Amino acid sequence: MKQFIHPDFILHSETGKRLYHDYAEKLPIIDFHCHLSPEMMAIDRQFDTIGQIWLEGDHYKWRAMRSNGINEKYCTGKVSDWEKFEKWAETVPYTIGNPLYHWTHLELARYFDIHEQLSPKTARAIYDKANSLMSTPEYSTRNLLRKMKVEVVCTTDDPIDSLEFHLKLKKDFEIKVLPTWRPDKVVKPEDPSALNAYLKQLGEVSDIDIKDFKSLIEALDKRHAFFAEVGCKLSDHGLDRFFYAAFTQSEIDTIFAKLLAGKMISVDEAEKYISAVMLELCRMNHKRGWTQQFHVGALRNNNTRKFTQLGPDTGWDSIGNPQDSFKMSRFLDTLDAGDQLAQSILYNLNPADNEMMATMIGNFNDGSAPGKIQYGAAWWFLDQKTGMEEHLKALSALGLTTRFVGMVTDSRSFLSYPRHEYFRRIVCDYFGSEVDKGHIPNDDSLLKPAIEGISYYNAKNYFKF
Repeated sequence: MKQFIHPDFILHSETGKRLYHDYAEKLPIIDFHCHLSPEMMAIDRQFDTIGQIWLEGDHYKWRAMRSNGINEKYCTGKVSDWEKFEKWAETVPYTIGNPLYHWTHLELARYFDIHEQLSPKTARAIYDKANSLMSTPEYSTRNLLRKMKVEVVCTTDDPIDSLEFHLKLKKDFEIKVLPTWRPDKVVKPEDPSALNAYLKQLGEVSDIDIKDFKSLIEALDKRHAFFAEVGCKLSDHGLDRFFYAAFTQSEIDTIFAKLLAGKMISVDEAEKYISAVMLELCRMNHKRGWTQQFHVGALRNNNTRKFTQLGPDTGWDSIGNPQDSFKMSRFLDTLDAGDQLAQSILYNLNPADNEMMATMIGNFNDGSAPGKIQYGAAWWFLDQKTGMEEHLKALSALGLTTRFVGMVTDSRSFLSYPRHEYFRRIVCDYFGSEVDKGHIPNDDSLLKPAIEGISYYNAKNYFKF
């Protein structure tokens, strides 16, 4: 039987095979958005088992296991690593057609040279072989990154974070591990008590008494400057949608005073508050020459009972409504009107927004840099074969795919880097198929820079890490 993960996996076009093996396969990785733990990299954590590294914190797998009827204790409970792995192996055969089946077997092949398909029958042998390798120094977190030829890792960090682990990594790790500014908690006014608790922490770490809107922005700017000193070059904003409302400064001062007093504010006031804070944050990004990312469209924490039990990021999120393109346009245009729109990457979670996003970026690409405003890679529920192909089609038809900065892992797992390979294979097969149909010239002077750019060089040139 032919191996499932073989050299031409997903490559159906003969030209696509050539493009991948000649131009994409061996390039390094720039992972400019992920959720890896900087602490684990700083201490160079050695995981004890594949069960730990695969199933700790992976809500993709947890959702599949739950859908397969697996009890929660095998997802987030305190049973042994083997018991969790055994239940994952029991689930894997039911994931055919889901990207998890591809990712699982790519990871087994690339990290452990295991080419058997995971199932209850093979689970014990695969578990034991992987664990025998996991115990060797080559499988520490840092060496796993080296194994995949990772050049840059951008983590996701709160403004109040001390960045102590980034400072350590800066001294003793050759791979660049940079923080990414993620200030989402300051734009969540729906719970004034939680917001005030957060503002208290922000005031303490910035040594600024946050007593009004002006001092809030001063505290954020001080932390923003600190992040920049440590090497941060990106921000990330994970809102459910773009917010925009016209406001006056006196209105914002009054609204923020209410929040500081612990009072609830109206829906209209919340729209103005979030708009005001986000505009100030984006002006900081422009001032310091950062790239800003907007991940929009998630409907989070749908299951109240499970959210109460387990907290956020445990697998209870889904795709939200399509974006309000008018508010997105007005928000970006407000920044652009003052020549304060930083390099920006827009990611959508609802595929209904594909074409809108692909055209929105063209409104603000002003010729100051190639691809200044980017349509970000297919994200979260869309970072699978169909989602990536639809993303490429929309960007090709309505923008410049050849200027696309490419893939991110968006992952908490140190075994997630074959996602870049998966993406590159899909890109090469897409371009190769178009060549074989006669839609694109079979001309390597066009194809080589396109494939190498999307895979690696566009990101390298865009971020200037």
